Amino acid sequence: MAQSKKSSASKSKENKTDKYASPLSKNSKFYNRELSWLEFDDRILHEARDTKNPLLERLNFLSITASNLDEFYIVRVASLRDMKSIGLEDKDLAGFTTSEQLESIDAKTRRTMALMYSTFGRSLVPALEQEHIYFRNYDELTGKQKKIVNEYFKAVLYPIVTPLAIDASRPFPLIYNRMLNMMVMLENDPNEVRLQDKANDGIKNASRSEESEPYKYATIQIPTVVKRLYQLTTEEGDIFVPIEQIIRANISELFDGQKVVASGFYRVMRNADLDIDEDEAEDLLKEIEEQVRKRRFGEIIRLEIQDDMDPELLEFIVDELDIDKNDIFSVNGPIDLTFLSKLESACKPKHPELCYPEHEPAEAASFDGPVSQLDIFQQIREKDRIVHHPYETFEPVLEFVKQAARDPNVLAIKQTLYRVSSRSPIIAALLEAAQNGKQVMVLVELKARFDEENNINWAKKLENAGCHVIYGLVGLKTHSKITLVVRKEEDGIRRYLHLATGNYNDVTAKIYTDLGLFTAAESYGEDASEFFNMLSGFSIPQNWRRLIPAPLWMKEYFVSKIRREAENAKEGKEARIIAKINSLVDGVIINELYNASKAGVKIDLIVRGICCLRAGIPGLSENITVRSITGRFLEHSRIFYFLNEGHDDLYMASADWMPRNLNRRVELLFPIEDPDCRARVKEVLDVELADTVRASFLSPDGTYHKLDLRGKNKLDSQQRLLELADEAVAGRKELINNQEFIPAEKPD
Repeated sequence: MAQSKKSSASKSKENKTDKYASPLSKNSKFYNRELSWLEFDDRILHEARDTKNPLLERLNFLSITASNLDEFYIVRVASLRDMKSIGLEDKDLAGFTTSEQLESIDAKTRRTMALMYSTFGRSLVPALEQEHIYFRNYDELTGKQKKIVNEYFKAVLYPIVTPLAIDASRPFPLIYNRMLNMMVMLENDPNEVRLQDKANDGIKNASRSEESEPYKYATIQIPTVVKRLYQLTTEEGDIFVPIEQIIRANISELFDGQKVVASGFYRVMRNADLDIDEDEAEDLLKEIEEQVRKRRFGEIIRLEIQDDMDPELLEFIVDELDIDKNDIFSVNGPIDLTFLSKLESACKPKHPELCYPEHEPAEAASFDGPVSQLDIFQQIREKDRIVHHPYETFEPVLEFVKQAARDPNVLAIKQTLYRVSSRSPIIAALLEAAQNGKQVMVLVELKARFDEENNINWAKKLENAGCHVIYGLVGLKTHSKITLVVRKEEDGIRRYLHLATGNYNDVTAKIYTDLGLFTAAESYGEDASEFFNMLSGFSIPQNWRRLIPAPLWMKEYFVSKIRREAENAKEGKEARIIAKINSLVDGVIINELYNASKAGVKIDLIVRGICCLRAGIPGLSENITVRSITGRFLEHSRIFYFLNEGHDDLYMASADWMPRNLNRRVELLFPIEDPDCRARVKEVLDVELADTVRASFLSPDGTYHKLDLRGKNKLDSQQRLLELADEAVAGRKELINNQEFIPAEKPD
């Protein structure tokens, strides 16, 4: 009986412990970073599966899921593989060794990919057919339709496609990262075999058996210079056929006189994580150019095949590429679902009702009218201004740099650039400024992942135009978003600033939610000058008036703010922390939040992606709520609020709460002080905390759940912020109509 009681007590204890057990963690305090990121990708996949979203937008969500997963593998998994190859098995915050992380990632990825293809084949394709949009393979076409696509093959694809034979004199070619390919197996003609044996007499091929083989092989890269989908417009609707299926159906045309035994599609992923030794690099620009070129030769970390691949064909690929069979991912459908975004855009003109309503960003309500009709410097001089993209137009940012480039009173422009568009109007304005004789200093971050080539090209153009171009500090990425304009005015030199949470990219500004502050406050301007001197020279300021940079000051500043709220709570005062960020990984910050929660601080975290903090654990984080918002726009802004005994400290930043941002990047945190600006930023937090539609809530076991909306008001924060942006402009126009208003003239 005693033993039975002990056993029962033991089971009770185990059940209590297991209540918050999670596959994302091996301890009670932290989730694994990589598995948490995969949870985020699953939330995007959930949007693709959600029938409440417009059908074509669901295609786009599935495309984003696939693209995210690709990048995760070629960077994060590649990094873990590198660690494992050198025997580095240190445990992470969550208690996983490197090998355990890789095993967990593999298992979770296979589940996610199975769900991705199930969503595509069983849900989206049938739903598209209901709208007379058809995704079909070649074999599903009628005779007449096959004739049309065959003509397309002859006229367009045949001249482009290049079959590459693989034999003793033509080794297996380089297979590029993430490119779709087709492997072909052909019957080896006996007469040709004898000729080959004679030609190769005395030559030993180390990679092949010396005996004649019954098959020969060739590989074909599916071209990317044409659309992945061929569109057929018929009476029944629009039919989309993957070009790889058209090539496969016409494969005999590429191997005239040969018998094709089998063919199959495959794609490899390579390690794309750059390994740059900045201390040893004599020329950083040249070193990064060389490293970008080396990406094509990176170690293969994953092979994707279609599940109808012939086993002998697969064995040949595996042997030639020297791939571990554990790294093979078989899919039931077309390889590389990122093409679905193109299907969405192709169908949108005929089916606008299957997309989100067209969004035209509102004018920036904080300005006194369309910025192209205003003297933007007068506007900023009058008061601080806030802008919120993509709800509001990006035009104020562009106009700020454009007017600075043309204004004869502007003496200098200084700016940091992390990611810009391929046809950047910001760059065009900086080039114009240099041509107009202004001093232009631009920090171009060459190490912005997957934008290296674009940034190298822009850096060269800026240098050739006479701009002073710098590439940042050794060992650090410069991720801050700041523009400083120095202007000569009647009362002396005045500095104008734009500080932001997001990049100077006019394209992503249409889909990333970001906030920006314009100010001419002297304290901000003085700090900005010190900041740029730190970037370009050897200055390390010891005191900052308003700006708080990383990596030397920001982390300690956050810690002090969190601890102050904890002390206030211990003294019985109301205490509150709200943080809106992209990722929460830093162990020091997480422990401080745990301590604040235990002290009684109410903490609301809006974390779009990775979150290593475990929320809702009794005795640890029961006062912490974590929500993630996914929707039409990508949540990207960083906002931090501390109650401070009712004094409300409010900040925006370029940084997340991650070790890389706080310890290894040049970032900026800045306070929002103008009452109107503060009200706008607080409004964003209030609306997002009230979201009942787009928000998913983190459970103690690491999973996310949506709210049960029965009896609750439905509030989609992104839709509400769209409405508020329009309402603010309408209110401003009504106010202007009720008073005499003459816009200031722009400078020549």
